[in-house]
Amino acid sequence: MKVTMPKPFTFEGGERAVLLLHGFTGHSADVRMLGRFLEKQGYTCHAPHYEGHGVPPEELVHTGPDDWWKDVMNAYQFLKDRGHQKIAAVGLSLGGVFSLKLGYTVPLTGIVTMCSPMYIKSEEIMYQGVLAYAREFKKREGKSEEQIEIEMEEYSKAPMKTLKALQGLIQEVRDDVDTVYTPTFVVQARHDEMINTDSANIIFNNVQSDHKKLKWYENSTHVITLGNERDELHEDVLEFLNSLDW
Repeated sequence: MKVTMPKPFTFEGGERAVLLLHGFTGHSADVRMLGRFLEKQGYTCHAPHYEGHGVPPEELVHTGPDDWWKDVMNAYQFLKDRGHQKIAAVGLSLGGVFSLKLGYTVPLTGIVTMCSPMYIKSEEIMYQGVLAYAREFKKREGKSEEQIEIEMEEYSKAPMKTLKALQGLIQEVRDDVDTVYTPTFVVQARHDEMINTDSANIIFNNVQSDHKKLKWYENSTHVITLGNERDELHEDVLEFLNSLDW
């Protein structure tokens, strides 16, 4: 069975531009519904893929945060080159970490972080997450259990240097989040199974903008953009974006 891989997207909406950033082991499909919603409200939305994402998991182990940061910066430049003077960054999980890093690296009009980590998980816990992602990917490809087991055994032998570098990135952004002066909306799922939810408080308390907001979604889990409160999330993100100085 051939699986259709999600692709990066650009939805043309208007002069106001939003960079939509997915999470670690995620892809553009995780922010696609939000992008379509914002496009209808007059926002141009661009969602890149980080290298090694949205492709077979064997490619992930050969990439790392430095590669993904280049992809984020290229996506920002893509919008600038298309004539968008003002850009907001909206990121899920790792995408929110990158949104904060953008906030102290380049001019941004606004930042939305959704379920974004500020705590370092052990490499072992992160590694188990990568293995679960790889197994699920292979299931979606329609491979037999026998074939999956063979491939997973091989996959588990590959060195995963990415994880230590990922820990370093999260620590770097946590250390520098108090240099963010951009208006920020912090979104956090109450039942987030992937990160320490106190991360939301760290972001909210340390961002230096007076224009900041924190909202807890009481019935959501980590991938909040695909959860049962996504319509409420869409409206809240829109309200925040509309409040910015475009």
